[in-house]
Amino acid sequence: MAMEKFSGLKGKALLFMIFFWSLWFINFSGRAIFAPIMPLIEDEFAISHARASSLFAFSSFGYACAVFLSGIFSGLLGYKRSIILSLAISSCIFFAIPSVKVFNILVFLSFILGISIGIYIPSVIPLITEYYEDRTWGKVIAIHDTGASMSIFAAPLIAVFLLEYLSWRGIFYVFGIFFMIPAVIFSFAGREVKAQATKKGFFSSLMKSRNLWILGTMWVFAAGACLGLYFVLPLYLTKELGFDIRYANTIFSVSRIGGVLVSILTGFIVDKFSLKKIIFMITLIAGILTALIAVKNIKFIEVFLFLQASISTAFFPVGLVTISRVFAREKRSMATGLIVTLGVTFGLGIVPYLLGVAGDYISFRLGIMVLGILIILSSGLTYFMKDLK
Repeated sequence: MAMEKFSGLKGKALLFMIFFWSLWFINFSGRAIFAPIMPLIEDEFAISHARASSLFAFSSFGYACAVFLSGIFSGLLGYKRSIILSLAISSCIFFAIPSVKVFNILVFLSFILGISIGIYIPSVIPLITEYYEDRTWGKVIAIHDTGASMSIFAAPLIAVFLLEYLSWRGIFYVFGIFFMIPAVIFSFAGREVKAQATKKGFFSSLMKSRNLWILGTMWVFAAGACLGLYFVLPLYLTKELGFDIRYANTIFSVSRIGGVLVSILTGFIVDKFSLKKIIFMITLIAGILTALIAVKNIKFIEVFLFLQASISTAFFPVGLVTISRVFAREKRSMATGLIVTLGVTFGLGIVPYLLGVAGDYISFRLGIMVLGILIILSSGLTYFMKDLK
């Protein structure tokens, strides 16, 4: 039976959009919450910046594995059941984290958490494109993606608020509850969509796609600009620049609100202008602003943090719409999985670890400057993209 297609955002269509947005918000928050409390974790376990940053690396490796496998095997369970499984496993992990006394066990649990959370995106994008007509994809996907932007903004404030009443360990009990509730709700809402069986030679033909590797490479640097940097900024602000953790998390959070607004604006312009030009400009400006975060005069850092977070976040809704435009329906889920896998593995895993190493041996500032330069260079890859207007 064909899935009903929504032509707008009213009634049932709006309810589903709100629910999907909420799922993306809590999924993203589940990983983002580690960043604002990382200085406390680092102090309690008495570990180096690089060791602390390895938590993000292992979480990202788990996330990447799940995204990759989800793109290939989502047909086994169906997209809806995959999301429910993701939420349930994540909830169990959050309930287990508070009892951890050894950092290596925390690293292992972060790896499993990355796996469970990584199931979500390759499952929800095909669901969204099946629920909504293609002429609304730009708007719907961009609105959905603001869940991540809002999470990036809210995570430091959530941490500051909860730390008034709970230890950093107690925060994870709260997350365990908030992951279990939507898992139960989604069990009774919406219809399942199964992935189509792949044809012989399907994977090899996808791997030969130039757009796959261009988008994957750009996703690495976009993820590094937005989230790889995000994960280590509290350490940079508190350990290298000397800010109090509460003040650091406050300006850290406020700097993210622009990303929410830009993501919403992106939803209204992405269907009206050249995707290639939009991606180029976003990546170029994000690279410049990333480099500016490393300037020595820290009185401007709040401004650069705000502008950099606002622009870099806009890449992802545009990137997801681009994937939906350049890949056919039967390749869309796997292409999403492969591209996001690259971005997560390197942008969210390797980048924060290397920034942590730079913080230990030289300075976070130098690492951030180099990252900005690489992002600027990656914007030129848009010139080689094909079949995208």
